[in-house]
Parts: sequence; C-alpha cells; structure tokens
Amino acid sequence: MNVGDYDFELPERLIAQTPLSDRTSSRLLVLHKDGGRVEHRSFKDLADYLVPGDTLVLNDTKVIPARLFGRKADTGAKAEVLLLKALGDDRWEALVRPGKKLHKGAVLHFGETEDSMKPLLAAVVEEEGEMGARTIRFQYDGIFNEILDRLGEMPLPPYIKERLEDRDRYQTVYAQNEGSAAAPTAGLHFTEDFLRELQGRGIAVCRVTLHVGLGTFRPVSVDNVLEHKMHEEWYGVDEENAALLNRARQAGTRIVAVGTTSARTLETLGQRFGDRPIEACSGWTGIFIYPGYEFRLVSALLTNFHLPKSTLVMLVSALAGREAVLAAYREAVADEYRFFSFGDAMFIT
Repeated sequence: MNVGDYDFELPERLIAQTPLSDRTSSRLLVLHKDGGRVEHRSFKDLADYLVPGDTLVLNDTKVIPARLFGRKADTGAKAEVLLLKALGDDRWEALVRPGKKLHKGAVLHFGETEDSMKPLLAAVVEEEGEMGARTIRFQYDGIFNEILDRLGEMPLPPYIKERLEDRDRYQTVYAQNEGSAAAPTAGLHFTEDFLRELQGRGIAVCRVTLHVGLGTFRPVSVDNVLEHKMHEEWYGVDEENAALLNRARQAGTRIVAVGTTSARTLETLGQRFGDRPIEACSGWTGIFIYPGYEFRLVSALLTNFHLPKSTLVMLVSALAGREAVLAAYREAVADEYRFFSFGDAMFIT
C-alpha cells in the first residue's frame, strides 16, 4: 500500500486562506459510499441528509494560542516554539524553529516585564527528538495560561499565509476543553443556531474530546503506508456522552462523526470496549485508519478536504473507498471547491 496512491493535483489557489464571513455558507460535497455518487450542495443542506435518531458527534477540544515567538537568551537569535502536548510540571512537547540551533540546554525568552532583564516567560530545552521535536520546561511568575494568552498566537497550519484577525474563527462554537494545537476544522462550519435547528429535528448531539497534536503537523515520511506510525493524542468521553453513544448503538441508529478527530476518537472507543457498553474514560490514542479498516462506530462522516498523501485522506478512503474519494476530490478541484482548514466540507454518507 503506497503513500503515492493517495496523491492528487491541487492548485495552490484553491487553498482557502481566510474563513468565510458566515460559518454555514460554505459548499458541501456529498459522497455516497454505496456507488460513489456525488452531489453538490450547500453546507446547511446537511440537514437534508440527517434523520431523526442520528447522533452527531462533535470534538469539543479548544485550541490554545500555542505558537510562541521569542529569542535565544545567549545570542538574541529569533526562535519559534509550537506547543503540542502538556507533560505536567510545566513541561511540554513542542516543535521548535530553527531546530538545528536549539539543542539540549538552550534557553529561550518570550516577552518582557518592566524589568527588561527578566522575560515574562522563559523555557529550557530538556530533550531533543526528531524533526524539530523538543521537550521544554517553562519558567515564569504568575498563571501560565494567562501568560500564554497574552504572548501566544493561534497555530495556523503552514499553508495559511494570511493573518487571522479574529482568533475565534479558528475555534468551533462548541470548543470547551483547552489543549489542542490545531482546530478540528470540520466543526468550524457550525453555528449555535444551526446546531439547535438540527436538534429540533431530532438529531442527538454528542461531545467527545481529542486534543489535536503532533500528528496534524507531521507529514507521512515513508513510502509504505503500513510503516507509518501515528503520534499519540489525548482523548476523553464523559458518562453523559458515553450514554448517548450506547443509546445509538442499542437503537441501531447512525453515529455521524464531525471531523476525522471525532472519527478517530469514536473508533478508539470502539476498539477499547468492543461489544461492551462504552464507559466514561480517557487515555492516549495512536489509532491509524486506512483502507481495509472495519469501522465499529462511525456510520457517516462530515469532513473538510485534506492534504494530498495525508493520513486524513487515507481515513476517508477507508470509509468511502480510495477510488471514490479521489474521484470526488478531482471533481471538487474541477468545480473549484475551497480546500483545507478554512475550506468547504464533504459529507460521506
């Protein structure tokens, strides 16, 4: 199974650089798993494809302003840190730039206080990993989250070149649990009003959490799909939402994942509990879903259009079939859909 089998041509002009003014005004490509038929609709038409009893599963993770710009304490050279995973005791897994110059023992300074000799935030590189990964420990006075909110910027993907003026547009309207280094972008299309409208039609809304981490930023660096190893991310589900999932399973109604992060969380729960009732739980998942995978919980998927040769294209191909997905992507390119984080949506049903 070759990574190149999931490649496709994408003109750079189709990469959405800014969000639309109205979250629900994006386009919606509907891909039918049975036969590969494609329909071109508007996002709010999603309501036409959901039926009473369906359970819509949202990832309620909240993006933190995880990108920090500072300087090396000894030379004053510019440095950038992207926080990925809190390890406890003020230690974080992070990506750094320039990786070739930030070795173990390097000290970084971010921001300044009235005493210019003392930064608002300092960090020491404790461990080195591959491809710019580091373990760093922060030093500061006060409350870390307040300092991060003051100094940090939203960690937009590298293919977005435009500055984001409104931080909230890189958050879902239902974001609640802080911890992500990237937004679960399929959820960016929803407004609170549209979610209420769906609930009024008898659609159940369930919430799980998966904090998006390193896997989102790391490309597939091997030729053979089976050799790729996913980075682990934290997930959780509480008792109330576990009960919603159990109710859907017992009734035999559809579980509709909003985004690949929700899908990966659901399938992690499916593997963890099997045919037993799902219980409130949390943990780490490195689940990798690619063609040949048998879905345990996910019946349908709302998602955005993803990067060529990415694990996310492999996941949607596992659900709808590689040839059908790539054919739909070619049609989306020809019809000039907007791609990636701020782009249009696809519904696989």
